[in-house]
Amino acid sequence: MGVSYIEYVRERLNNTFDVKYREIKWHDNNIYIVYIESLCDSKFISEYIIAPIMTRGEDYDNVDDIKGRVIVSNSIAEAKGKEEIITSILTANAVIIFDDINRCLCCEVKGFPKRSIDIPITETVIKGPREGFSENIQDNISAIRRRIKSANLKIESVILGKESKTTVAIFYMEDKTPEELIKTVRDKINDISRNFKDEFIFDISSIEEGLRNKGTPFDTIGYTEKPDVAASKISEGRVLVMADGGSFAITAPYFFIENFQTTDDYTLNKFMANMARFLRWFSFGISTLLPGIYIALVTYHFKLVPSTFLLRMAVFRAGVPVPTVVELLYMIIFFQIIREAGVRLPQPIGPTLSIVGALILGDAAVNSGLASQVTVVVVAITSIASYLVPKVYVAIFTWNILIIIFSASLGLPGFYISFVLFVSHLASLTSCGYPYLYPLGTLRSFKYKDVIFRGDLDKISSNIFSEED
Repeated sequence: MGVSYIEYVRERLNNTFDVKYREIKWHDNNIYIVYIESLCDSKFISEYIIAPIMTRGEDYDNVDDIKGRVIVSNSIAEAKGKEEIITSILTANAVIIFDDINRCLCCEVKGFPKRSIDIPITETVIKGPREGFSENIQDNISAIRRRIKSANLKIESVILGKESKTTVAIFYMEDKTPEELIKTVRDKINDISRNFKDEFIFDISSIEEGLRNKGTPFDTIGYTEKPDVAASKISEGRVLVMADGGSFAITAPYFFIENFQTTDDYTLNKFMANMARFLRWFSFGISTLLPGIYIALVTYHFKLVPSTFLLRMAVFRAGVPVPTVVELLYMIIFFQIIREAGVRLPQPIGPTLSIVGALILGDAAVNSGLASQVTVVVVAITSIASYLVPKVYVAIFTWNILIIIFSASLGLPGFYISFVLFVSHLASLTSCGYPYLYPLGTLRSFKYKDVIFRGDLDKISSNIFSEED
């Protein structure tokens, strides 16, 4: 007859102390209830599975009656094979094995501890919801369901990771999300499932890596840890993906303009929001281009610099032992090191270190003759400006280096070449099949009312996609 279900379960789950077995006599047969104590609600199992079988099980002599009339559970299914039994146990279900006849029922009895809902760390707001996602996918789905009470909201489920068997949920609006976008995301996730060499997928990072454009420092996949932002993205027609065990969700497609949008843009006064957006766009330009312009002017085109300022710069640079380009590069790298240290250190210490470290570094560099005052000011302005657009600071750092190298080699012509390459690079990017710069350069940019600046909330389109484009 082969190995029975209960023997197979004991063999596969041996040396696992939190797997519990409960044996109950049933007519001439034995019933085994198997579950993992650390994942399941033991009280629920005792009251609604074990107790009913012991008190009323003898009144029925077949499994279907036990399933339909005795066990009290909102989700009961019959396992189709031995591996399905193991999977059910490992995914917080209690299995009821009927020995000798080799049949098994699976009941959902999740009851593991979980983190309470906290304020998101990466998306702070002045005004608006402060609820964040947790690591439990059911709680996260509930948070989105509470905001989108529509039958058009569809949620598909995929299991990834041969060993971890992580549940991945795909959200979209049936009436708004383009079918080709849904298919693209599905296909890429299926490719991850087939080609991913690691048998363990614990959060959304592996999926994000499979969806994003790998040839750029710019994020071509969005991420959020706020349910209100996630619901807003879904309502615009995007696809949202989240994984069990992670507190972040990713959205696709993700456009360049989204790097300059925040939740506060839609909760604060329109004029304040637009002023903040202008500062973000301006800061992005300053932080990306200022070092290159500075190098080009002081190295090749110093005649374009006012003579008074040029003389002061010459005095400041007296005693600096390295060329300006080298001085600028190592100061940028040092500031990035301080910034990274501030991010990695514990919360109370990190921000303080960033500010104090930058002040000490700048003062020490000038006093020791390693850098001039002007270079320190340029690097400081560049770094502070990049803080206003944190989603692209990695891209800013990367392109800073490239633009500086071009400007140091060819002067202003090199700066212009690097700027054209920068814009061309942005124009060449796609996010799940959509141009990264969309809706810039399309009729949609006039109709959407939320591109560079925000229009009135009642005039912003609820669907970013347009067939006309």
